[in-house]
Amino acid sequence: MTSAERARMPLTLDVVKAAAEQHGVCTRPVLREVVDRDTGEVRIVGIRCNATQASKCPACADRNRRSRMAQCREGWHLDHEPVAERHTPTADQVALVVHRSDLTAEYRRAVASGELGDADDLREGIRETDTDLRREGVRGALPAVERLARTAPARSTRRRQDTPNLPRRKVDKRTVGREFAGRYRPSTFVTLTLDTYGKVRPDGAPVDPDTYDYRRAARDAVHFASLVDRWWQNLRRVVGYDAQYFGTVEPQRRITPHAHFAVRGSIPHKVVRQVTAATYLQVWWPDHDTPVYGGDRLPVWDMTSKGFVDPDTTTPLTRWADAVADLDTPAHVAVFGPQVHSKGILGGTEEAGRHIGYLTKYLTKAITEVVQTDASPRLIDHADRLAAELAVTPCSERCAVWLLYGIQPKGATSRTTPGHCKGKAHRRDTLGLPGRRVLVSRRWSGKTLAEHKGDRAAFVREALEAAGITKPNPATARLQWAPVRAGDPHVPSRVELLMHMIAQRLKWRAEYDQAQDVLARLRPATADVSAMSPAAA
Repeated sequence: MTSAERARMPLTLDVVKAAAEQHGVCTRPVLREVVDRDTGEVRIVGIRCNATQASKCPACADRNRRSRMAQCREGWHLDHEPVAERHTPTADQVALVVHRSDLTAEYRRAVASGELGDADDLREGIRETDTDLRREGVRGALPAVERLARTAPARSTRRRQDTPNLPRRKVDKRTVGREFAGRYRPSTFVTLTLDTYGKVRPDGAPVDPDTYDYRRAARDAVHFASLVDRWWQNLRRVVGYDAQYFGTVEPQRRITPHAHFAVRGSIPHKVVRQVTAATYLQVWWPDHDTPVYGGDRLPVWDMTSKGFVDPDTTTPLTRWADAVADLDTPAHVAVFGPQVHSKGILGGTEEAGRHIGYLTKYLTKAITEVVQTDASPRLIDHADRLAAELAVTPCSERCAVWLLYGIQPKGATSRTTPGHCKGKAHRRDTLGLPGRRVLVSRRWSGKTLAEHKGDRAAFVREALEAAGITKPNPATARLQWAPVRAGDPHVPSRVELLMHMIAQRLKWRAEYDQAQDVLARLRPATADVSAMSPAAA
């Protein structure tokens, strides 16, 4: 065998990774040191990386996608409220709140009279009371002891004259939809799309890139999540109940975000179109059409004023609070496009399962993998133009891009680099989608994603126990987890770790298959015995 032939042969790690992918084992396990506090035993174990993209780890991405499918299926066609009413406050909780109120009043009196020593003691007492409230199970934010001045300017809530009005109803606390004919409780599948920015070709590339409105496309993508939140507020006010949703955000071929939602309850298509047409988002930000700085001429940090100044005149830049104080018109108004799709779906049908698969179809792919930017040179140029526009589009009130427009954002420090923001909206692999890919309302299923994953593990454990296979369930409270120290000589190689995880996976799979075979043999026997009369038994 020649050296060239040997060079083409796969490495051991490649073969082991292929075997791990074949058997659903994580290919990028994270090493952790586990210490048993009772026995003193120290072990180094590998845990799943929990990646959501198949390009990083196919096994973890597929596992997360299946968990999302289970979460969507469990909450879509519920006929009962998934979340119980809140518990009545206990006497201890009420007493702690009264005590905190007294401490806060005494603290403010001490600060006003200049008794700083007493104020420090009272502040410590307030901190301890807050800890006791959390321990008693009180949720939600507690009021700050210091009265902070309101810096946000007041904005009018009057609707724009160029948008239609919406009927408003009192929103009931229920989350389930109506029942029809005494047994049917359909739900809804909705797709929301942004407006057009110019004609596009079948591959998604603009017909004329020079007239395509990249500025509006970039700003709509940045504020898409806020626009969707406003749509849900309007929908709930119109339908009159707390509608719940499970949605995913994906890019279209033209690299514009659109969202698919599984909505609990039947909502008429007319209402969906009416709410979509009347929903808008006004962005009350300073004007950011033309950059003031760029290239080598950028604002510099001044240690004396603790802020950014002009590099030539050393004039301080406009602070964010001053820049938004006297705005007359919004910097941007985001709206949805006329293409709105909605459809009624019955639970438990093949169509419902097909739509759940469609909702989670692209969750294991990155944004750039979905749009396939390598399909044509025109689409690559389109993505480059959009990425260039997103590079100069601020993504939040703390975005460092504001410095290019002569405005110092909130939270700016000496480590802030003008024009360079680490937000997801500016990254090339997200193309303007700054938020999460999966959007789930709080009262969807009454469970978190971790609890849905725990249900799957509990189902397997119960199946093994029913077949007589008992797995040890060690107490995790006595275990202490920590990252592996660099240079630890006991750390196994990646090949050794993956081979151990493959063997463990095969053992678990064999036990589960054995349990399924035992249960399959027991089911017919159980049915026959239950059908027999007591005398025959």
